[in-house]
Formats: sequence, structure tokens, C-alpha cells
Amino acid sequence: MNDLIKVLGLEHVQNIKCGNQFVKTISGGERKRTCIGVELITDPKLLFLDEPTSGLDSHLTISIVMLLKKLARERGMTVLSTIHQPSSQAFAHFDRTMLMCDGHIIYQGPATYTKAYLRELGYKFP
Repeated sequence: MNDLIKVLGLEHVQNIKCGNQFVKTISGGERKRTCIGVELITDPKLLFLDEPTSGLDSHLTISIVMLLKKLARERGMTVLSTIHQPSSQAFAHFDRTMLMCDGHIIYQGPATYTKAYLRELGYKFP
């Protein structure tokens, strides 16, 4: 348990109650990492996360994405996550991606090939 708290970077708040919508005690990033920690307690081989970065600033978003990638590599787990409109910095940490439009898969494969594939379809990038 202490190893998980350390990996999540929550040592400084480990004895503080999380609070609720009316009582704020820990930050949004700490709350997100706590929720991820709750899911990791059973040491799953497959982790599903729905919008683990929603409502976070870009720095916290990238730290969460990097943390998930690190945990996946170190623990040999697969992390599946929905992230709407990730920044290019966060996207750079993805291994694989599935892009959907109107409920249809328009791309699935290595994240590094996403841009080239979309260029083939005529999309332009700055």
C-alpha cells in the first residue's frame, strides 16, 4: 500500500481525508490520483479509466498520462482510457490510439502513425 501511495505521489496527503464537493481538502490532481489508486489496489492486469484527466490543467494531465504509462510498463498491465481532445504533449505519451467519430472507429493503431494516417485523409496540421 505504501509503495502505491509513493508511486502516485500522494505521500504528503496520505493522512488527509479526500473531502467532497462541499469540503475541499486535496487538489483535483490528488483526487484523480487517489481514484486511480483505488482501482490499482487489486493489482489488475487491465485498467479501464474514463476521463482520468478531465478538469485538470495541462501539467497535471501530462503527469497523470506519464504515471499511467509508467504503471503499465512496471506492472505489466494494459491501461485503456478515454481522453477527449488530449494536448499534443499528452498525446505524445500514448502507445496506441483509437480515434472515433460519430461512434465509428476512424483510426486504430500505433499513436506515432496517427498524424500520417490523418494526413492521408486530407487533414492538415499546423
